[in-house]
Amino acid sequence: MKLVVQIRLLPTPMQAAALEATLRACNEAATWAGEVAFEKGVRRNFALREHTYSQIKTRWGLGAQAAQHVIKKTCDAYATLAANLRAGNLGRPGSKRYRKATGKPIAFRRQSAQPYDDRMLSWRIGRRRVSIWTTAGRLKDVAFTASVEQLATLARFRKGESDLVVRDGMWFLNATCEVPQAPLNTDPVDFLGVDLGIVNIATTSDGEIMAGRQMNRDRVRERALRTKLQKRKTPSAKRRLKKRRGKEARRARDINHKIAKRVVAEAERTGRGIALEDLTGIRERVRFRKPQRATHSSWSFAQLGAFIDYKARKAGVPVVYVDPAYTSRTCAECGHIDRANRVSQAWFACRSCGFVDHADRNSSRNIRARAWELWRRGAPSTAPAPLPRQRGGAGRKRRITASDARCASPLF
Repeated sequence: MKLVVQIRLLPTPMQAAALEATLRACNEAATWAGEVAFEKGVRRNFALREHTYSQIKTRWGLGAQAAQHVIKKTCDAYATLAANLRAGNLGRPGSKRYRKATGKPIAFRRQSAQPYDDRMLSWRIGRRRVSIWTTAGRLKDVAFTASVEQLATLARFRKGESDLVVRDGMWFLNATCEVPQAPLNTDPVDFLGVDLGIVNIATTSDGEIMAGRQMNRDRVRERALRTKLQKRKTPSAKRRLKKRRGKEARRARDINHKIAKRVVAEAERTGRGIALEDLTGIRERVRFRKPQRATHSSWSFAQLGAFIDYKARKAGVPVVYVDPAYTSRTCAECGHIDRANRVSQAWFACRSCGFVDHADRNSSRNIRARAWELWRRGAPSTAPAPLPRQRGGAGRKRRITASDARCASPLF
């Protein structure tokens, strides 16, 4: 399986200037190649190379490998655009958004990432140095920093291209690694159910709550501070906003990694599989009132699911996705389904058998039971396929009322 290891470069001021000039030249050349591809209707690599290769080398001073990567990057961008158009992600044909996407050539930011292959980039991992090509010549002694685990992964599994990236004045190399997968455990003893929610981000069927109320208080405080700074519109407020930009996204990514690591480690230790909710299209199927939208949409559950999925594949742990409908209203003991079973956000009390449990744990137990039943029927260990886009009345969103929202810790 392919993994990307991100390392941070520590260039000197002169090296950073050379890297910046290289990115600028490559992206200006890619933008020009995009214009040529748009005007001539040529979107394939070898065909576009005939029209642009020699001009890119002479006009921007790029080497042969860099020029080829620039052309390939342009063609890949057009291929991605075509895929989004086919999937309907940019609206229907003839819509304003569709016309805007197709009516102009693709352009690249001056600091867009640039791919490097082994002819343009060489690693000295033991010394933590890289030799990298630039328009000002080859920089043979650029320092980088990485953790011990990242260095070991780079040394053993690095294969393929690496992307040069700059973000907020910091330079990174995203190196592609081919990491072998462990053999899949085809005979799990049980499944570890994971319930995803708004108040408690993840709750397992063992009763462990990960990232609960304290984290949500931090999120609310961060959101309030950001709103306050946006309203002030002073130079100092804008500087603080720029400094804090992406902080919540980075925190969410870090927490998602930690949750995924704990879930997979527990499942691997106990010989179980992992049961997850299939939340594909949740934002299209459900509509919240305005005060609830920020809370509902500010956490990336798809990212968490992706982290669990790739860590599980690496460890050989099977993952089964189940339909989450009514898991928060179903009794994990007797199977009775009733909306009144959900007494509050935190507690579940069955109206039939009297079973009482934490509501999120009860939901995760239902998810575990559904996954176990699906696995016994031969369900594969794989991520769910995306739902087809619906049109007309079938695609309308369902409004969640205030009474629904009071019991909406899990997403269902």
